[in-house]
Amino acid sequence: MAKVAFCGLGQMGGPMAACLVRAGHDVVVWSRTSSKTEDLVASGARAASSPAEAARDAEVVITMLATPDVVRQVILGAEGVAAAVPAGAVLVEMSTVGPTVVVDMGQRLSALRGEGEVELLDAPVLGSVPQAEAGNLKIFVGGSEDALARCGKVLEAMGEPVHVGPSGAGAAVKLVINSALGALMGSLGEALALGDAWGLDEEILLDALEVSPLGPTVTRKRQNIAGETYPPNFKLALARKDMALVVEAAERAGLHLRIAHAAKDWLDEADESGLGDLDYSSVVAQIRGAPASLGDD
Repeated sequence: MAKVAFCGLGQMGGPMAACLVRAGHDVVVWSRTSSKTEDLVASGARAASSPAEAARDAEVVITMLATPDVVRQVILGAEGVAAAVPAGAVLVEMSTVGPTVVVDMGQRLSALRGEGEVELLDAPVLGSVPQAEAGNLKIFVGGSEDALARCGKVLEAMGEPVHVGPSGAGAAVKLVINSALGALMGSLGEALALGDAWGLDEEILLDALEVSPLGPTVTRKRQNIAGETYPPNFKLALARKDMALVVEAAERAGLHLRIAHAAKDWLDEADESGLGDLDYSSVVAQIRGAPASLGDD
């Protein structure tokens, strides 16, 4: 079993770290909110007071964090991972930050520690809380195949790792997926808004859309939409951040993606209307002008 440091115990990171503990790995965890380490410590993990302390003896260091700025701080900042991670370790960056951040991070890590002393993989995931809890995430890995082989068993405890190319490729694949997810949810909201304008029954609309190309999206989110409750599997505020990354990455590549911009605009509006802590599918309610809440505790 591997010595693993896990930094970031949010809605996804917590259950991912729990999978590693259940698999028998020697896990040290760190979170900016120290109370988030308690259940993991009770299950057999150890808590660290800083990312550097977590990484000090690790063979594999995993970061699962909310934004590019937080990733930079946790890896490169004072008391960050880079200051203490041992030579020969693999740093697995699993946040959704985009390929530019990953490549820049690799260059900075090499400048600090020497070329190849600590290998960086980008390995963002597809799936939300239920898949994280079950260890059934799809993991898109960019970087060297040798580094992936060295930490493959660790990643397999959280899901199915797939090597998709060189450094930054995993992050790029994740943005491609997110561009499609944003478009699908925006399309569903606009389709329902059109039906609303014609006075069509919601249940009939959802039945019809469930057998359309939007079917899988309707099936996953139908209960939320019909009940007007959106407990978060993936928070809308984070979906907004991800669509901004899509638009920015496309513009750097010389592309103006009209559908991505439209999806981003709806998420921006929904977040600014106070839906940021709800599931990202609450953008459907924003588009329709319908109520949306977290639901019962």
